[in-house]
Amino acid sequence: MEATKVTTTTVDRKQKPKKKQRNKGLLVIYICLILGSFVMLLPFVWSVLTSFKTLSESLQFPPNILPNKFDTANYKSVWEALPFGHFFINTGLMIIFRVLFSVLFSAMAGYAFARIRIKGMNILFLIVLLPMMVPGQVFVLPQYLLMSKLGLANTITALIIPGIASTFGTFLMRQFFMTIPEEIEEAAILDGCNYGQMFVRVMLPLAKAPLISVGIFTALFSWKDLMWPLIINMSPDKMPLSAGLALLQGQYTTNYPQLMAGSVIATIPMLILYFIFQKQFIQGIASTGSKE
Repeated sequence: MEATKVTTTTVDRKQKPKKKQRNKGLLVIYICLILGSFVMLLPFVWSVLTSFKTLSESLQFPPNILPNKFDTANYKSVWEALPFGHFFINTGLMIIFRVLFSVLFSAMAGYAFARIRIKGMNILFLIVLLPMMVPGQVFVLPQYLLMSKLGLANTITALIIPGIASTFGTFLMRQFFMTIPEEIEEAAILDGCNYGQMFVRVMLPLAKAPLISVGIFTALFSWKDLMWPLIINMSPDKMPLSAGLALLQGQYTTNYPQLMAGSVIATIPMLILYFIFQKQFIQGIASTGSKE
C-alpha cells in the first residue's frame, strides 16, 4: 500500500508541471486570439464612430476617436441621397436566387464527386477546382461578353447568373458526403431507393448543417460583390447595395461620415443573418473533414 501511495504521489508531481505548461500555452493562445479579435473589430468600430461625426471631425489630425456629438444626420442624408429601397430589393433578389441555385448545384455536384465511382472522376474534380486557383478578375471579360450577347446587360438577371454555381460549395459538400458511412447508402438501396431518391430522402436531410454553411457563404460573397455589379449594370435602380455605396465615393472629395453611415446600414442585415445561423454555420464547417 505504501509503495502504491508513493508511486501515485510521484505521478501527480510529474503531471502538475505538465498541466502548468499546458495552462500557460492556453493563456498565450487566448491572449493572441483576443488581440486578433480586437484588430478585426477595430475597422468596424471606427466606421460606426465615424458615421456619427461631421465631415470636419472625420478629417481632423490627430483624429478623435469619439465624435463630439452622436448625431444621426449622416444616416438621414445618405438614406435620402441614395435609393436604398431599390438597393435592398436588388440585393435581396440576387442573394435569394444565388443561394437557392448554388446550394442545389453544390449539393448535387458534391454528392456525385463523393459517391459516383467512374474513371477520371478525380481529374474532373480537379478541373472543377481550377477556378479557385485563378483570380476572379480573369472571368470578368468573358462573363460580360456573354451577358451582352444574351441581352442581359444592365438587368437584375445579370447579377444572378454568374453566382448560381459555387466551386467552393461543391468542394465543401463533397468533403461532407465523403464522411457519411457507405452502409447508409447500402441500406437505402436494399429498401429500393435509386440514386435520386437516396440523394433527396437520405443524404440531404443529413447535410442540413453544410447546406446552411454554403448558403451563408454564398449570401456573404454576394452581399459584398462589388466589381461585377459595377461593370454589368450602369443604372442605380439596377445596382445592389455594394455597388450603390460606391456612388458615394467622389472623384476628388468624399463625405466619409456619409459613406460610413451607408456602410453600417449595409452591414446590419449580414450581422443579423450570422447571429441567427451561427450555430449551423460552425457545425457545417466543423463537419466537412475529408475521409479517404
